[in-house]
Amino acid sequence: MKETVHNELRSLSHLIYRFIENLPNKKQIESMTGTNGCIIGYLAENSDHDVFQKDIEKAFGITRSTASKVINLMEQKGLVERQSVSYDARLKKIIMTDKSKAISHLMAEDMELVESVLTEGFSPEETKALYSYLKRMKQNLKSYYLKEKEEC
Repeated sequence: MKETVHNELRSLSHLIYRFIENLPNKKQIESMTGTNGCIIGYLAENSDHDVFQKDIEKAFGITRSTASKVINLMEQKGLVERQSVSYDARLKKIIMTDKSKAISHLMAEDMELVESVLTEGFSPEETKALYSYLKRMKQNLKSYYLKEKEEC
């Protein structure tokens, strides 16, 4: 197979997925999808302020309908709750439940392990450069997508 950035990233993505599936804490949180885990992580990281569905849409680049479906399923699983805010009757913030807070701690342990394995042998400068390259690739794709959308 020809060596391309796309092929390398896809292969890496599959390896990361398999690695995560075999993490020690993963078996304790089987009922949760990867997307649920990402959203729980996002809620935990942003627990210092109100998080709304639109914030999740923006953070993960997903549509309103997708976000709504995912959040509804997470509510059914007891992972999140929607709670009204006093300053706007139309808005409902997304909050973690005790169940998702416990899961969040397990996930944090696992993600620290993933991060350390992925960056093992990298200098701090190399890690910083890698983040820069990955962010630039994401921005390239977003810009291209927006440009294509405007031309339609």
